[in-house]
Amino acid sequence: MRMRISTWAKPVLGAVVLMMTAAVLSVAPASAAASCGATVYKSDGTPWTCTFADDFTGTSLDRTKWYVQKTATDGYTNGGECYVDSSNNIGVSGGLLTLTMRKGSIAKTCTKPNGSSFKTKYTSGSVTTLDNFTQAYGRWEIRAQFQNTKVPGIQSSIWMWPQTQKYGPWPLSGEIDIAEWYSKYYDRVIPYLHYGWDFIDPNATSNTCLLAVGAWHTYVLEWTPSSITISYDGKTCIRNTKWMGDSGTSAPFDQPFMVALTQILGSGNNAPVWNTPKTSAMKVDYVKVWS
Repeated sequence: MRMRISTWAKPVLGAVVLMMTAAVLSVAPASAAASCGATVYKSDGTPWTCTFADDFTGTSLDRTKWYVQKTATDGYTNGGECYVDSSNNIGVSGGLLTLTMRKGSIAKTCTKPNGSSFKTKYTSGSVTTLDNFTQAYGRWEIRAQFQNTKVPGIQSSIWMWPQTQKYGPWPLSGEIDIAEWYSKYYDRVIPYLHYGWDFIDPNATSNTCLLAVGAWHTYVLEWTPSSITISYDGKTCIRNTKWMGDSGTSAPFDQPFMVALTQILGSGNNAPVWNTPKTSAMKVDYVKVWS
């Protein structure tokens, strides 16, 4: 069963054209000096090499690592929320990044880049590594906490997509959902690999990865040219070794992807109800990447 609720066709968020001349490409010069802490080893016993790390020390978002996604400039909205660059929605404190969705008392106008607009009471926060860091293949680890509620209307996402739409518009160029949490399905987190229309691939997702709601969990993606494995708290949730249209290649999962962290207003069968919390947040302890 396809559990993904958003049907947004992701835009290309920047005009930077990436020249992919290596298996691993990172566009953040500072990432070469990143420190991921204790050495983590591959299954063959060799160490991973740290390429990106943020443990959110300090009191503000490190904008050399993160780009704030805004509806006004990127056009993104899921359930009618307006993404803004505001301390009410994006904060760093106590070693944590907090992305908060808020429902105000008065509907305000939210404008998109094409000049269209809509009225909404909801604002929210989303950050990505657009123009700062992308990588193909390696290991991604994120420790995060989602809202402690069982009421529909809230979604939190740890996801990835390419900065350059090499194979065409979404979903043809791919998307890796490391973890998506829907408050209607509060007791599980759902991964999903998107790479084409009308495909049938039982290993592209799973809705059986159960987790305690409101607790801290560690989400890991290990990505090679021939496999994608997503695990939660050390337990494998999905492992995919062949995707539709592969034809002996790794397309579309053969290009650098960025990381995104997003707090979302639910839609579809996870739409808000009368008692959906007016404020909801996802908290992130750290994001680490190795090659």
